[in-house]
Amino acid sequence: MIQQTQPAFKSGFQLVRRLKCFLINAGVVAWSAWFGATHAGPIAVPNASFESPATFFVTLNFDSWQRTPQWASWDENASGPWTNLTGIFKNDPPGSAVHIDNCDGDQASWLFANPEVGLFQDYDTVDWDDLSPSHAFDVKFETGKSYHLTVGLIGGGYNMLPETPLEASLYYRDATSNKVIVAATTITYSSAYFSNRTQFVDFTVATSVVRADDPWSGQNIGIQFLSTVSSNLAGGYWDLDHVRLSSILAPTLLNPTRTNGQFQFTLQGEPGQEVEILASTNASLPAANWISLGTVTNTTGNVPFIDTSANFDQRFYQARQLP
Repeated sequence: MIQQTQPAFKSGFQLVRRLKCFLINAGVVAWSAWFGATHAGPIAVPNASFESPATFFVTLNFDSWQRTPQWASWDENASGPWTNLTGIFKNDPPGSAVHIDNCDGDQASWLFANPEVGLFQDYDTVDWDDLSPSHAFDVKFETGKSYHLTVGLIGGGYNMLPETPLEASLYYRDATSNKVIVAATTITYSSAYFSNRTQFVDFTVATSVVRADDPWSGQNIGIQFLSTVSSNLAGGYWDLDHVRLSSILAPTLLNPTRTNGQFQFTLQGEPGQEVEILASTNASLPAANWISLGTVTNTTGNVPFIDTSANFDQRFYQARQLP
């Protein structure tokens, strides 16, 4: 928990950032500002549906995306070029038995389930015809937001074995340019999830809310899809499509005022976000022991909340985002 004091007031309005949380001392009124930008929502990912370059059948070239380096144990003489393990294909026409019904656009990507095969994109990505990074994907982790990566997948190509894994992740690069994963999810092949090869199934990875002291705060976002399969399960391929990235602004409490035993503040967050307001006279208690003052649907992005029973020497307030 981080506690910040307002030096302009002698006896104490304090803001405690636990999600976002206020402490009001009786008789004191103060104001607090939001830390950072307030915009959120969909984030553009270059070539998110693998529509470029356009192909009549297949291409091994990717615009905006970069292949992972060749696995040290990969023998191109025995198994063929590493570059063959990822590529772009054109969806079959409607009416075909293998037409993918929910393909976003006309093309998608394949990724073979062999160790360390992958695609990634970040600020420094160099694609097939770039001599230097284009910096087209210039998005940073911002304090006060969480990030959600979604991708459509089809598993099971070429008799893929059950439990074959694929990792989807969000990362940043450290000072020596190493990828550091912020959040990841592993998708494992199962016929229960992938019952056919004509429908992409969405999978999502989400970060926690970025804190100001997180090493990735202010760093460029990277996206990666990586085959983490072991050699004994290697084989088969995945289809990928419709990569989506979005940010969600964490609920924030602003502009506190206290009048005639009532405490009012503004709840700021994503429009449509449902939030539970909690209160306690002891900030060290676990959230389960805080009192619920009710739920609020933030219809516009900024909505007032009034606590009509705020006659306490001190009281903490916390906004908890509901699923």
